[in-house]
Amino acid sequence: MPKRAMDLIFTFILLFFAAPVLLIAVLLIQLDSEGPVFFSQPRMGRGFRPFRIHKLRTMAFGQSGTAITFGNDPRITRTGAVLRRLHIDELPQLWNVLRGEMSLVGPRPVICALARQYEQHYRRLYAARPGLTDPATLRYADEAALLAQIANPAEYFHAVMMPRKLRLSGYYQQHATLASDLLVLARTAAHVGAGLYGWLNKLADQQSERQTAALKG
Repeated sequence: MPKRAMDLIFTFILLFFAAPVLLIAVLLIQLDSEGPVFFSQPRMGRGFRPFRIHKLRTMAFGQSGTAITFGNDPRITRTGAVLRRLHIDELPQLWNVLRGEMSLVGPRPVICALARQYEQHYRRLYAARPGLTDPATLRYADEAALLAQIANPAEYFHAVMMPRKLRLSGYYQQHATLASDLLVLARTAAHVGAGLYGWLNKLADQQSERQTAALKG
């Protein structure tokens, strides 16, 4: 089965199951902060040509700052922090997959300035469609939490994290098969599921603590 056919089949399946989640996320964003629900931004795509990526908005609308988020960014809303942790903010990119601008598995589409900074690498990577996930994405799935622990997150991002990401994405691209893509999708689903399970456990613990405190009071 060709990669594009796999993208379309799995994207329609994902959209069917993700629709209720997206609806809830949209309502929470509207209740939590003012501004549009969706966020659109130019990213570098296939053939080293820019396209517009779509995400759920996770930051306060209208606030300026760096294009790359390093660690605990104060612009991130309460709802946005949850959406980012569970990667729900990425779901609108399924539309980019349907349009043929992205694939389910492939190197992440980065902002154009970053792609030009590492142009030699990204011109090779973007010979194919960028994707929602790949081994580098999984390796640094908790990137924000990692960078939040670093004294100089911007320096670490460029000196350590970016070279590792580029190597991982480049190696995978050279050896990728449909079977390996399916494995990456399965690993991504497991990671998202584990994150959801951990978040629900945290909510349950907080509720239990409030109940205990109320009983003691």
